[in-house]
Amino acid sequence: MLLHRPTAFGLPRYTNAGLYCTSRSVRVRGLAAQLPPRIVISEHEIQESFLKGSGPGGQKINKTSSAVQLKHLPTGMVVKSQATRSRSQNRSIARRLLADKLEDAEKGPESRTALKSESHRKKKASKAKKARRKHRNQNDPSTQGELPSGHDMEHAKEKTALADACRSET
Repeated sequence: MLLHRPTAFGLPRYTNAGLYCTSRSVRVRGLAAQLPPRIVISEHEIQESFLKGSGPGGQKINKTSSAVQLKHLPTGMVVKSQATRSRSQNRSIARRLLADKLEDAEKGPESRTALKSESHRKKKASKAKKARRKHRNQNDPSTQGELPSGHDMEHAKEKTALADACRSET
């Protein structure tokens, strides 16, 4: 497997092995390649309004109209974003949220968010299973000193054979 050095400015360079390099790390391409593309929403289907924010942040949030509310006119779905103090960032975040919400309604379990959450759920279950397997014998005081589960049957057969041999000699 041949890995290349990162290019200037930390831009990714793809390798033959399906990996990409950045100035910080080497990551495996996988989930992003499997996800379907996001839904594109045309601007004439969206009604956009800017609202004053609320919550923590003080005067800067409460006096400026940086929160963005988008309404998808054909479906009537409404999304509000107040993630940052920047109106332009909130606009892009709100559009992404609206596209995800529309895709969930349209595609159901085949949508991007459903596929991401399923992948996350599988990784979490695998991690929990590995942790249970690792700490299985450590948590039970009656099993201290036992062999791992793959050798349990062979060990038990040897013990019974030895016990039977001892009984027959006496």
